[in-house]
Amino acid sequence: MNTFPKIVLFIQVVFLSMLAAGCSPEVGSEQWCNDLKEKPKGDWTANDATNFAKHCILK
Repeated sequence: MNTFPKIVLFIQVVFLSMLAAGCSPEVGSEQWCNDLKEKPKGDWTANDATNFAKHCILK
């Protein structure tokens, strides 16, 4: 088999993997708030805590 189609297929797989991994809810959205509520508090960053208070508690 020619190597060009293999390279093109590899690039497509990498691109689609990156695209799927980059999908996360927007900070402050209802889905983001719900996701953060389920995440252990010890795993939150300082920015997560600040944004949660700002967008989910003090709406």
